[in-house]
Amino acid sequence: MSESVLFNGLLIGWFVLGAVVFVLLFFVAAPYGRHIRKGWGLTIDNRLAWMLMEVPSPVVFAICFILGGVTNAVSMVFLVLWEAHYLHRAFIYPFGLRGADKCMPLAIMAFGFLFNIMNGYLNGRWLFTLSGGYENAWLADPRFIIGSTLFVIGFIINRQADLVLHGLRRPGESGYKISYNLLYRLVSSPNYLGEIIIWVGWALATWSLPGLVFAFWTAANLVPRAKAHHAWYRRTFPDYPPDRKALVPFVW
Repeated sequence: MSESVLFNGLLIGWFVLGAVVFVLLFFVAAPYGRHIRKGWGLTIDNRLAWMLMEVPSPVVFAICFILGGVTNAVSMVFLVLWEAHYLHRAFIYPFGLRGADKCMPLAIMAFGFLFNIMNGYLNGRWLFTLSGGYENAWLADPRFIIGSTLFVIGFIINRQADLVLHGLRRPGESGYKISYNLLYRLVSSPNYLGEIIIWVGWALATWSLPGLVFAFWTAANLVPRAKAHHAWYRRTFPDYPPDRKALVPFVW
C-alpha cells in the first residue's frame, strides 16, 4: 500500500470520526475543566496533561517539514504559523493555568495526544510532501492572504480570552467567575471562537483537505463544548447576563 493511499484512508476515517464525536459531545461533555467528574479513571495533573497532549503536534509537524525537504517561503510561513500556535499551547499556556489541585482524566489526555499526532501528520505530510509543494506565488493568492489574516486574528482573540480568564483568579484560586471584559461581554467562550477562526483561516490559507478536516474537527469539538459552557454558566450564576451568547456574537 502506498503512502498516498494510506493517507487518503486516514483522512477519510478522521473526518468520519470527527462527525461522530461532534454528535456525541452534544450529549456528553468531555470531562475536564469545569466539566470534570468521577467515573473516567485515572487522572493526571492538569498542567502536565496539557503539555503532554499538545507536544506531539509541533514535533510531528516539524518532522514532516524536515522530511519533506521543501524550504521555500510558503513552507516556512506555514511552519511558523503552526509552530507559533502549538509551541504556545504546549509550553506557555499550561503554565498560566491556575488551580494547583486540578486534574485531567488520563483517557482525555491520551485522546488529545492521538488527536495532535494525527493532525500534525495529516497537515504536515500533505503540505511538505504529498501536495507537491506550493509555489512562492501562493503568498499573493487571496486565499492565502485572507486565511493567514484570519489565523492571526483568531490567535489574538484566543490569547486575549485566555489572559482575561487568567486575570480573574488570584494565585492559588481555582474557582470560576463571570468576566465582563472584551469579547466576554458578548459570548461565553471567545477563546473557542478564536480557536475556530484560527483553523478556518488555516484551511483557507493552505486550501487543502487536511486543513479543512482539521477546521471541521475543531468546530466538532468546540461548538458542543461552548454550548455546555454556556449552559453551565447559566446554571451556576443566577445573575449571568441573559443577552450573552454561547459562541457567536449576537447569533448563538
